[in-house]
This record gives sequence, C-alpha cells and structure tokens, in this order.
Amino acid sequence: MAAELGFEANLPLSFDAAIVRVTEALKNEGFGVLTRIDVHDTLKQKIGADFRPYVILGACNPQLAHKALSARGEVGMMLPCNVTVEAASADTSLVRIADPEMMMTIGDLGSDAVLQQVGGEARARLLRVVESLRAS
Repeated sequence: MAAELGFEANLPLSFDAAIVRVTEALKNEGFGVLTRIDVHDTLKQKIGADFRPYVILGACNPQLAHKALSARGEVGMMLPCNVTVEAASADTSLVRIADPEMMMTIGDLGSDAVLQQVGGEARARLLRVVESLRAS
C-alpha cells in the first residue's frame, strides 16, 4: 500500500482471530473500537454480491479525539480512525490502518498546530499497533 495512505500487516491468523488480535493491539495503545462494518454481510444483503470476509473497524482514542475535536469541529469528519481486516486466505489476514497524519493533509487541517500534534501522536500509536501485529 502506498505509504501516504496508511500501514499494513499480514497476519498468520484466520479472519476471526485477526479481528480479535487487532482489537487487542488497538486497546494496548488506548484505542477502542466504536464501530464495526461487516462489508461481506452488507454487500450480500444490499446488492446480493459475494465478497470475501472484510470488516472496517472504527477505532478511537478518546483523549486524542477530544483534543482534536476541541481544536476543530470539522475534524470529526475524519474520525474514527479506519482499520480494515480482510481474509487473505483461510489462515491468513491482511490488516490496513489509515495514517492519521495523512488524513490531516486534507483541506487546511494540517496547518493547525494542535491537529499536527494529535495526528503525530495518533500516528505513532498506530504504528506501534502495526509493529505489534507484525511481530505476532
């Protein structure tokens, strides 16, 4: 994946086990999962399409979100941080995490000193999540 979009990790885990592992890794860095969109089920229900197991997790660190939203209300359109987990095979999964610093380059958000700090801290935490996943 292009570095400017985010980070990724291949896990030697089944899809369901990968979701559990990703959720734990996010929790270790202060993120909770606020939303879970099951793309596989949604596409099947809405348009009858078969799609590989794929979820979008909406991850949020409450302290960072509060700081960002207090500085600029429109940053809420960039929240929560998106994390995808998809089945690559029966026993491997691919995880992708959006880079919050990259997200702050949209519009003039990146020129805000508070958002630069929040984006940098969120990025560092999410990079640690990816590194922990790669090490597992």
